[in-house]
Amino acid sequence: MRLLRRPSPTSRRHSRHAFSASLSVSFHNVYGPFGTWKGGREKAPAAFCRKAVGSTEHFEVWGDGEQTRSFMYVDDCVEGVLRIMMSDTATMPLNLGTEQMVSMNSFAEIAMGFEGKKLPIKHIPGPQGVRGRNSDNTLIREMLGWEPLISIEDGLRETYFWIKGQIEKERAAGVVFDYSSSKVVVQTTESLDALASKQEKSNSIPESDSASNGVQVA
Repeated sequence: MRLLRRPSPTSRRHSRHAFSASLSVSFHNVYGPFGTWKGGREKAPAAFCRKAVGSTEHFEVWGDGEQTRSFMYVDDCVEGVLRIMMSDTATMPLNLGTEQMVSMNSFAEIAMGFEGKKLPIKHIPGPQGVRGRNSDNTLIREMLGWEPLISIEDGLRETYFWIKGQIEKERAAGVVFDYSSSKVVVQTTESLDALASKQEKSNSIPESDSASNGVQVA
């Protein structure tokens, strides 16, 4: 993603028409409360929190659970964006994430541990992505003297209890849902195809019809 930054103090002093520079930033697995937490569009942290609350016999993990990721709590993400936008020293593409890498098996244990739940992990077929990925924060430390530091344990705790509150509200309202499983959502292009077809039909209106409908044709 490219961020637009404020003009530097130097450019503001010497130009009445100073423009903001842009900088590429790679965000690494942002999570936190108030996000999507069920239905197949949620990310791993929300899914794991939901399953930790809803599971009673076992905890489902796609694949062997040894795939690793790093995750960044939303508060760190917001602070990082502000620091980058206000910085005069950030001049190269940056990673914005944490270097605390965790396996999915360990991630499940962390999520279950907030309320002392201990369930066997059941490995099932499902999307796994790459075997490992985390953020390299060498440049952001050099350029900003800062990096995201909220631990997975602290950030996930906030997320877990928010999701637990959402589940309790749904159950109190009589909602019946299997919170212990995740489903695979396949991305389709149907809505985009329909929009493109509609646009094509709009562009193919004869000039006489366009004029009669008050549409100016160049």
